[in-house]
Amino acid sequence: MYYVNPNIKDVVRIFPPQNRYGYLRLDMNENPEGLPQDFVNEVLKEFTPEFLATYPEPDIFIQKYADFINVKPENICITNGSDAAIRYAFEVFAAPGSSVVTVTPSFEMYGVNCNILGLVHKPVSYDADFTISVDAIVEAIDETTDIVALLNPNNPIGPNFNFDEAKRVIERAKEVGAVVIFDEAYHYFCKNTFLELIHEYDNVLVFRTFSKLFSLAGCRLGMVISNETITHYLRKARPSFEVNALALKLAERILDHPEVFEELQQISASGRDYLLRALEDNGYEYYPQSGNFIFFKPHTDVTLLTERLAERKILVKTYGNDLLKNYIRINTGSPKVMEQFMNTLVELDH
Repeated sequence: MYYVNPNIKDVVRIFPPQNRYGYLRLDMNENPEGLPQDFVNEVLKEFTPEFLATYPEPDIFIQKYADFINVKPENICITNGSDAAIRYAFEVFAAPGSSVVTVTPSFEMYGVNCNILGLVHKPVSYDADFTISVDAIVEAIDETTDIVALLNPNNPIGPNFNFDEAKRVIERAKEVGAVVIFDEAYHYFCKNTFLELIHEYDNVLVFRTFSKLFSLAGCRLGMVISNETITHYLRKARPSFEVNALALKLAERILDHPEVFEELQQISASGRDYLLRALEDNGYEYYPQSGNFIFFKPHTDVTLLTERLAERKILVKTYGNDLLKNYIRINTGSPKVMEQFMNTLVELDH
């Protein structure tokens, strides 16, 4: 019998659902409508046969993105989405058998990568009121810890950490020789960021993505922002051509057109405001997280309502763990999309 890495063999994976085209997709924190059609049409004109036949050259995008977030190009390592950023960070900065401290519930790929790479996952749980103790996170960091990973804001539930709390975690991690990841996939929906801490501490990594507000989930473009030493090591772990040319070109043109970025922000904020008012007007208990997603407790059974919504071509996110099992999470969209959802919700949730 051929060899199979036991870490891979024993990993339990639940992959995202397929056949989602044609649905109102509110289950995976995507932008339901995406980028403006006129903008996409204009960029598509640049995808000539010669362009598609040429290996990607990422330096143009990296320079533009560095200017956009006010860092040096050397502070950026681009990856094939945030999933790849997690994998590379774990491969480079976690010794075999070391521990990774996270919170739970959180993005599942942190735990998955611990299992794949033979690392010890040490999740710190949220309390029943959706708060979490920073003291508990600090206490979980010990001599076995090589990585601490916190989402800012956390998916699926917040709240955000403040600067004092972030620095407590960083300084404790530094004492044991660990790096700290701040995953800021949802940064542009809340504006709170720990990016400046990459200049203050040498063990801080910030993850960003073009999948959420920038609406390029189908293209896979993420980045790690850190000091030059950390990004140097991460680049060594990547394939030669990590991000495809289509993703880079679309991202470049978004940065070239700040009006597109501003329009995406405005649409998101308007849709969120509409949804919160509508939930309140219809008597729902809800938790307005800092990202592009909202938790609410339906009036009827979660499973039954989810099935009813799916029959009406609307997908939402549910959870099996005790803390979240009575809630539904939906990602926000434009006021038009949120109105469509709320009209159907009010009709079916009784």
